[in-house]
Amino acid sequence: MTQYLILPGLGNSGPQHWQTYFEQKAPNFIRVQQSEWDSPDCATWIATIDRAVLAYDLSNIVLIGHSLACCTIAHWANKYHRKIKGALLVAPSDIENPVYTFPSTGFAPIPLQTIPFKTLVIASDNDPWVSVERAQLFANAWGSRLINIGAAGHINADSGYGSWKQGLEYLQYFE
Repeated sequence: MTQYLILPGLGNSGPQHWQTYFEQKAPNFIRVQQSEWDSPDCATWIATIDRAVLAYDLSNIVLIGHSLACCTIAHWANKYHRKIKGALLVAPSDIENPVYTFPSTGFAPIPLQTIPFKTLVIASDNDPWVSVERAQLFANAWGSRLINIGAAGHINADSGYGSWKQGLEYLQYFE
């Protein structure tokens, strides 16, 4: 059975967020708990991901990242080179953009190496944290397929993405 490891971004994902909806869907959707959600350290976040991944059969793991977690997954993939089933990367934040002023350590520069497993980037035309051009650059560099879902903001609860059924359907890409 596929294990879906949910990786929220900065601040975690609240009760109305689609990641929380996914987590409540079935027992094989598991949120990875970071020790510091509000001023994260990249090295700590990727070590936490690696510990979570190693608890399962690598060939049956799909990571589900949102926002800062997308960049974190790219860092993790480049450090550990683990072969997993894949990763859904939703609304990857562009931490190199000056508008990104949140406290974080070690996430920049954003890795632009190919990710060694199947990835799908979901982006929006009007995400305040990443332009569609930068999302395309990331997808191209990572070897990902990109799907632009139009004017969807940051694809989070504030943008109206709570029980995001289409998001669950994107997971079929990894089967």
